[in-house]
Amino acid sequence: MLKANLQAVKKIILATVVGVGIYLSFIFVDNNTTFFTRQGDYELPDSITQAVEEPKFLYGMMINDKDVSEKKIKRDQNFVDLLEGYFVPTEVIQQLNTLPRKFFDFRKVTAGSKYTIVSEMDSLKSAKAIIYEASPINYYVFHLKDTLIIESCEKEVTIAEKTVAGQIETSLYETIDELGISPELTNKFVDVFGWQVDFQRLQKGDKFKLIYQEKQVEGKAYAIGNILGIYFEHFGSPYYAIPFDQGDGIDYFDEDGKSLRKALLKYPIEFTRISSRYNLNRFHPVAKVFRAHLGTDFAAPTGTPIRSVGDGIVLEAQYKGGNGNYVKVRHNATYTTAYLHMSRIATGMTPGVRVRQGETIGYVGSTGLASGPHVCYRFWRNGVQVDALRVELPPSMPVDPNKIELFSKVKVELIKRLNSIQFEEERPIMAERARANPI
Repeated sequence: MLKANLQAVKKIILATVVGVGIYLSFIFVDNNTTFFTRQGDYELPDSITQAVEEPKFLYGMMINDKDVSEKKIKRDQNFVDLLEGYFVPTEVIQQLNTLPRKFFDFRKVTAGSKYTIVSEMDSLKSAKAIIYEASPINYYVFHLKDTLIIESCEKEVTIAEKTVAGQIETSLYETIDELGISPELTNKFVDVFGWQVDFQRLQKGDKFKLIYQEKQVEGKAYAIGNILGIYFEHFGSPYYAIPFDQGDGIDYFDEDGKSLRKALLKYPIEFTRISSRYNLNRFHPVAKVFRAHLGTDFAAPTGTPIRSVGDGIVLEAQYKGGNGNYVKVRHNATYTTAYLHMSRIATGMTPGVRVRQGETIGYVGSTGLASGPHVCYRFWRNGVQVDALRVELPPSMPVDPNKIELFSKVKVELIKRLNSIQFEEERPIMAERARANPI
C-alpha cells in the first residue's frame, strides 16, 4: 500500500516538472528560443526575408536589369548610326531604313538633341528601344525587339504661377538679365504695353511687377504661358494691364476698360536695341552719303526670327538690290509694312500668301546695303512712308458695356494682388508662387 502511494506521488511530481518545463519553453518563444531549441531555429531563410526590388520605369518601360545610356546626336550623324555597338535584328534595321516619312521624318532629327538607348545586360547588348526627344515635350519611342513599333508621346506639362518685381537702374536689358527673365516673357511684356510705353527710352527708377504662368516639364521651365497681370510705373505714372476674356480669348485692358492692343505689333522682332531711327537726313554708313532713312533699324544677331506685325497678304518676297532679301506685307487698305536685309526669307513666303500676326517671315541678316546684322522695318500709311514707332493706330474694341461689371470685379482683385508684390530697394528679385497644376 505504501509502495503504491509512493509511486503515485512520483508520477504527480514528474507530471508537474514536465508541465512547468513546457510552460517555460513557450515563455521564451518571443526570443526565438526555448528549452528545446537554439537561437536562430525560428529565423526565416534569407531568400524569404530579402526585400523585393521596386520596379523602375523610364518612358513607360520597366528598366530593372536593363542598361540605360543617354547621349546627344552629333552633327551629320544618321539615325541608324546611333545604334552602332548594339545588337538589333536585321529585319528591324531594314524597317528603319525604309520607314515612310508619314510615320517619322528622319530629316527633322537635329544635332544636339537627346536620345536614350535601353538595352539588355547581355554580351550582345541587345537593344530593346531607342528614344528620341524631338523637344522638351515630344518624344518618340522606337521599340526594336522582333518588329519595329513607334510610339509618339508627350511628357506631362505643369503650370507654375510666378511673380516678378523689378526696378530699372540703367536699362531694361540689364534689369532683365539680373532678374533672369526669359526673352519670351520679355517679349510678351513689351508687346502688351508696346503702344503705351517707349521701352527704348525708359528712365532710372521705372518699376514693373508681373504675374505670369510658367510651363514646366519635369520641374524645369519650358515656356511662358499667359501673363496674368502687369503693373508698370513709367516717369511716375502707373499703368495696369488687366487680362479679360470677352469670349474671343484673353485681351489686355487698362483700368478704364480700354484695350491696350492695337491692330499691329510695335516691334518686328523680339525686344532688342534700335540701332537707327526714322530720319529724313541720315548719313548712310555704307553709301557714305546723306539720305533719308525711312525705316527703323533693329540690331540683332544673324538668324533672329523676324515676325509680321499683323495679319496680311505678302506683296513681295525677293532679293532686291540695296534692300537685300526682303518681304513686304499689306495688312489692310491703310497699312503696309516691309522687312529688309534678311539673311534668308522664311519657307513658303511668296506673293499672295496670307500671314498671321507674329508669324515668322524671315531671319535677321545683312544682305544688300547693310553694315551689320539688323532688320530695317518700314511702314506705309495710305501709301506714304511714316515713322513706324510714332504712327497712331486705332485701338481694339474696349470692354463690352454689358460685361463691365464683371471686368470691374476682375480688376479690383488683380490690382489688390499686384499691390501685394513688394519691391526690393537695392536690387530686383524673383519671387515664385509654388502652385503647380497639370494642364
